Amino acid sequence: MSEPVTEYLDGDALAHALISGIHRVIDEQDFLNRINVFPVADGDTGTNLSLSLGSALAVLKSPNKKHLGSMLASIADALLDGARGNSGAIVAQFFQGVSDSAGELTRFTTYTFSKAISQGSEYAHDAMSKPREGTILSVIAAFAETIAQQVGDARDCNFPSLIDVALQSANSALAKTTEQLDVLRKAGVVDAGAKGFVALIDGMSEYIQHGRVAAEPDLSVLHGDAALLTTVGPADDSEFRYCTECIVTGTDIDRRKLREALAELGDSLVLAGTKRKARIHVHVNDPELIFKIGRRYGTVSAEKADDMHRQTHSSHHDEAKRFAVITDSAADIADEDMDRLDIHMVPCRIQFGDRGYLDKVSITAEEFFSELATNPNHPTTSQPSPGDFRRHFQFLASHFADVISINLTAAASGTYEAARSAAMRLNAPGRIHVINSCNASLGQGQLVVFAAECAEAGLDVDATIAAVEDLVPRTHTYALLSDLRYAVRGGRLPAWVKNVAEFLRLTPVLRTRSDGRIATGHFFLGRQNRVEKFARFIARRSRKFPAVNIAIAHAVCPDHATAVERLLREMIPKIERLSVTQLGSGLGAHGGPGTLLVAAQPYTPVPAVKTG
Repeated sequence: MSEPVTEYLDGDALAHALISGIHRVIDEQDFLNRINVFPVADGDTGTNLSLSLGSALAVLKSPNKKHLGSMLASIADALLDGARGNSGAIVAQFFQGVSDSAGELTRFTTYTFSKAISQGSEYAHDAMSKPREGTILSVIAAFAETIAQQVGDARDCNFPSLIDVALQSANSALAKTTEQLDVLRKAGVVDAGAKGFVALIDGMSEYIQHGRVAAEPDLSVLHGDAALLTTVGPADDSEFRYCTECIVTGTDIDRRKLREALAELGDSLVLAGTKRKARIHVHVNDPELIFKIGRRYGTVSAEKADDMHRQTHSSHHDEAKRFAVITDSAADIADEDMDRLDIHMVPCRIQFGDRGYLDKVSITAEEFFSELATNPNHPTTSQPSPGDFRRHFQFLASHFADVISINLTAAASGTYEAARSAAMRLNAPGRIHVINSCNASLGQGQLVVFAAECAEAGLDVDATIAAVEDLVPRTHTYALLSDLRYAVRGGRLPAWVKNVAEFLRLTPVLRTRSDGRIATGHFFLGRQNRVEKFARFIARRSRKFPAVNIAIAHAVCPDHATAVERLLREMIPKIERLSVTQLGSGLGAHGGPGTLLVAAQPYTPVPAVKTG
């Protein structure tokens, strides 16, 4: 225990106070998540504030003696990089204001502290395109105004009394939030972000008044993105689907113009940062528009777009549904199945030269193949990071006892290992089960759809995993390539295979093997009647099953997809289900426009649910 802070607040004392406050926020994150209904009832405010503030702990806990001004500058920078969600971005901007006011100070007096907190409040307010009363902004303003009033009335006040009175004022402002917003009144809760800020001040007060740092909570949540997310209130009615974030790094960012450009596209806009670095948080329907605007002002990084509608739907799922299903965007699944079965997806990343995209979120299949055909830079596709998986896993594992993640074949990508790594580091109530599909594109998608249908039927997770794993080696994907250049550029075919195939006028078929490798599986002689030959090839391999599920995907060649569908229906005795969709970037980058895919899987009824 240290001595209470009295006349001055230097760097070391402020560091201890902030550590105490951040500990308190992390300790209360589950409660904050449960009361989170504004601006979206997605139950993640506690997690976002914990992760945002937690990003500053490394700066605060370094053993070196701390210069106040330099430490605040480092904190502001760390918070800007680590900010998550609406409240996290606002808090980051609050500390940017505090830092700018502190400048090169080595310690705060009550007067300079008051000036810094007031500037932080102004910065936080200005970060919002449409500030609302009854939110974290109201509590920050009440805290700042009370401190300014005390300092103005009595210049000789000390820090313990200053923070005590200001904390009381913040709590009063917090209590009022319930009546200031209709959504809070209906749910009977205070604003979650505002409550989180009060927790931060309460923990700081513990050190400033009593010299005690709040007990360290379980900090593994900062590495596992864990939280108990139990949403209250009705499902989200927002017209905007994606919670979109990114960082813009430049030399002279005009934040006023940037805000004006962004404000027209969505709601819940928070723009935090400086002329050198800005963090964008906004709710929109087209994330790529946000990233495109950001690129006008600098380099865009840390792109994120979470599907709020699907998250909200999952948080209010039917109790009979025992687990959730998630995959990565290498899986190609018809949109109607994604929506019907509430399947979650973690986007892979696509890079055309210096331009990056979130697969199936900020770039559509049509846009991808158009870019592929015209851009001199062949695209590179990269797996989602463990952090990308953690963000989705922590949400689902907080609403479901179990989550099944079915991922791209481990023989072709590190996606499966990234998902496994994220699952092992998770600290959430639910369990994550990661399955190697040993497949790609349509075949991976078929396995995902089957698992999701088991979930809809109320089957338990163990029976579902057993059924999926039984289907894995019997599910195959075949790709008919129109132009071998893309496969060579993407590394799927050696250049000599292309040269030999073209010389001999051979048409290769790629296929997934039982060990998960994607390799050449067959050649057709000649270039004529390729679609008919492909259909016969698939049919011969499917007739051994009493009934099959067929999935077809095409790369901007819908006529070929229609033709192969007609032929397969004629050649295969019993097709239980047949779906047609557009090919995504996973295999599309290697096949190029004109690629035709078919996946075949023996039809397996969803196992019956045991009762009684």
